[in-house]
Amino acid sequence: MCTVTFVNSHGKHIITSNRDEKIVRPKSIIPKTYLIQSKKIFFSKDPKAGGTWYAVDEIGDVLVLLNGASEKHIPKSAYRRSRGLIVLDIIGAENCLEHWNTIDLENIEPFTLVYYSNNELYQLRWDEIKKETIKLDSSKNYIWSSVTLYPKEIRTIREEWFSEFLATKETVSPEEMLHFHQYTETEDKENGLVINRNQNMMTQSISQTLINQNKLSFTYLDLIDQTKFENTFLVL
Repeated sequence: MCTVTFVNSHGKHIITSNRDEKIVRPKSIIPKTYLIQSKKIFFSKDPKAGGTWYAVDEIGDVLVLLNGASEKHIPKSAYRRSRGLIVLDIIGAENCLEHWNTIDLENIEPFTLVYYSNNELYQLRWDEIKKETIKLDSSKNYIWSSVTLYPKEIRTIREEWFSEFLATKETVSPEEMLHFHQYTETEDKENGLVINRNQNMMTQSISQTLINQNKLSFTYLDLIDQTKFENTFLVL
């Protein structure tokens, strides 16, 4: 939920997300399919709040969460609902964008969503005052870093790492993107792609979806247990 990339590799779309979380938070549940509002949704569940940071629905839509909007905010002591549950509210709706436009986000902590649907890409943001919807060019490549963990100068440096990595590639494979997310600037435990801030805040997992026409391939790396989970779907 704290570093997300979108890569267009000759029409194949790769969406990869690193989850940075406090180590004291209960371990997430391995990805599986749940029925959410009559839709089959595939995600790894946060056992504390029941939500998720990365969800894929039965028609191949992908919704990824980052904490914070465009600027770092001061958290309140409590909020009405978990942002991970908001992810499920939206991905479980019949029309995700329509639901985004109408969902009540009062007293919800600020967040950013990366939403992919049928070759279209959107950035959706809630800053505690207003919603923002930006349609992005899905033929281009993007990286997001959570503003709650990475100040602007660090986000800019991470964008440079991403650009330099892509500049060396004529095409990019899912495996290369996983390697980028796991091994870029490994010596930098504070701001590298995989962090370990005093055994408190750590990158716990990497989730990835490859969308290739009507085939969707999902990979989940548990960096704590050093395990790997893979699944493939056909989107009709």
